[in-house]
Amino acid sequence: MATVHHWTGLEAKALRLALRLSVRAFAEHLGVGVRTVSKWEKLRASTEPRPDTQAILDTALARADVAVHLRFETFLSEVGRPGEEAAGLRVTSVAPLSWEYESWADDLDRVVVALSQQDFPFADNLLHRWLSRFKMPQLDEKGRYLFARSTALLGDLKRYQGTLVGLLSAQHCYIGARAVFTQLDIPRRAAQLDLSLAIVMEMSGKLETAARAYEALAVDSRLSACDRARARLWVGTALSKEGWHDYATRAMTAATHAFEDLAEPDDWSVAHQKLALARRGAGDLTTALRYLDVAFTTGNARSPMQRVQLTTAQAHILCTDPATRDDGLRLLDEAAQIAARSDLGHQLRSIEAIRRTCEGAFKPPHHRPGSCEWQTDDRRESPRISGKPRS
Repeated sequence: MATVHHWTGLEAKALRLALRLSVRAFAEHLGVGVRTVSKWEKLRASTEPRPDTQAILDTALARADVAVHLRFETFLSEVGRPGEEAAGLRVTSVAPLSWEYESWADDLDRVVVALSQQDFPFADNLLHRWLSRFKMPQLDEKGRYLFARSTALLGDLKRYQGTLVGLLSAQHCYIGARAVFTQLDIPRRAAQLDLSLAIVMEMSGKLETAARAYEALAVDSRLSACDRARARLWVGTALSKEGWHDYATRAMTAATHAFEDLAEPDDWSVAHQKLALARRGAGDLTTALRYLDVAFTTGNARSPMQRVQLTTAQAHILCTDPATRDDGLRLLDEAAQIAARSDLGHQLRSIEAIRRTCEGAFKPPHHRPGSCEWQTDDRRESPRISGKPRS
């Protein structure tokens, strides 16, 4: 177990980092003032805690578990005992140290959680903390991996916000991260970014291009079975937006069966939500409401985005029938309020587009031709894109 014969601000900061506490939380943990800890952080080896505080630090270290002791020893072994150069823990190299890699990876896990809850400011702050600290030439293989992951997550953040400028930024982030993962020979990560780029294409209105990309990724061995099923689901999503609701339903149903086989309840629920919208487009409101009921009863609508998507789907279906159009418009207002509070720009634009349609003259759903053509054989009708039959 690690021991310290004489504490300085340097060892105090190493303990704080090993405990993975903020300055304020570390001060509360020790029972000292935040200004005291801030002084240690600033002066490092050139300041020494008072004798009674030295004893408090001894106790905090002694009570820490083995993992904390290992991190504490690692931090100190990397920097040694700096002399007059002691301005911080990193005194010998501009490249990241192993403890920084560990903190970076931990922060990326926190970013994933923040994005799932649409806490965009917090996620953005964590990502830029690392992306602004290091440059690619400084980084070894592990550092480049973390840098690429950070860049990809920044793309997710921009995509979720969904502004037009944000979509371009997301595309730029994905392309950059994919290049790094390709260089590192991590094909699964590169393929996941191909999937993200297809989503950006769909959100930008490039439905035919997105559908082709999804279709290729649905059979891409680089992806996991779950990601391939998602690609198959999104083939249906893009085709439904183009007006090919029956073929979209078949593609989505195949994805739904895959999610069931893979025991992925959340994806299974989302697939039913997408199926509901495809059947709405086909004019089959009874089936649409049945699918939506499954999505509501099995889904996990805890995040703002999930609530907006489910509420918008329900509103869209209700707006299709003149008898329930007022209820649909009321739900659209609810979804718009949640989307505005959560900075979900793409969802807001979708809601406004639905509202404009609903507030106009009622027209029954009908096939809206897009860039696809019909191909007929003795088994089924299916769309083909740019003259190339689908498999």
